[in-house]
Amino acid sequence: MEHLKTAVKFVVTVAIFYFLLTFIDVGQLIAILAKSHGGYILIAFAAQMASTFLAAYRWRLIMKELGFKERVSFYVQSYFKGTFFNQVLPGSIGGDATRMIDLVQKGYEKKDAFYGIFVDRVVGLVGLLVLNLGANLLFYGTFPQWLFNLINLITLGGIAGFVLMLNLDKFTFLANLKGLDLFHRLGLRMARLYHSRLLLLKHIGISVVVHLFTVIAIYFLALSVDVWTGLGIFLVAVPPVFLLTIVPISLAGWGVREGAMVGILMLVGLAKAKILAISILYGILLILTALPGAWFWNRAKHTTSLKENA
Repeated sequence: MEHLKTAVKFVVTVAIFYFLLTFIDVGQLIAILAKSHGGYILIAFAAQMASTFLAAYRWRLIMKELGFKERVSFYVQSYFKGTFFNQVLPGSIGGDATRMIDLVQKGYEKKDAFYGIFVDRVVGLVGLLVLNLGANLLFYGTFPQWLFNLINLITLGGIAGFVLMLNLDKFTFLANLKGLDLFHRLGLRMARLYHSRLLLLKHIGISVVVHLFTVIAIYFLALSVDVWTGLGIFLVAVPPVFLLTIVPISLAGWGVREGAMVGILMLVGLAKAKILAISILYGILLILTALPGAWFWNRAKHTTSLKENA
């Protein structure tokens, strides 16, 4: 079944790229990629690495509040391993599963590990929504009115859903309903974790900066292919692209990311070939910044093997 899912994702990825390349000059795309400026790409690489490190630190803060006692280095290594599995080996073992395995091997309960990773995911998503909403309001008029309204609707709906999640513990009747009692337990744990709204704002604030670094990375990739436009355009356009890539219908978001980025940035007059080049460069950048995870993963396997043979 897992092989079938991977095959379907591969077909979807290829199909989207085939569609995109039918109305984009491939020769022009290759020329743009070949002439991309290495200095700007290096800055983008640094920004993406900073985003990953900060995301790992946010995860550590959340897990510390939940009673997990590992060092920052553990969370950084585990997060990079998860990123590696998501970006380079998008198969049966996902990044979140990798992080959970790391925690379970440290002696923690699987359900507690799952909850911490779930909260980290949700808080990260809320940070993306907050960044997108703020940018959309700040740079009003950059994109068509229909897109402005749609972004506001999605972001406000997502934030409202998160607020509801924080208050699920108040819906006590859920505890007595089979299948829905899980939501009540989730609400209880969320309420205990974020009894201090200041702590919640801190975690969301870190998430906003995490995604800001990622947008900055894409902005410098745009500069590398001579797209000289304001950062505000990317602050509005990139978060919806990320939201679409969350849907697991392609390999590591390839194809979906490119199609969404071309579709949105075309609305402000950017050239299709250059938009596609930016997205491809970003996909490659994600793979490169995930490679430390391969080293951490291999080192962990080697250490485990030595312990077993001791």
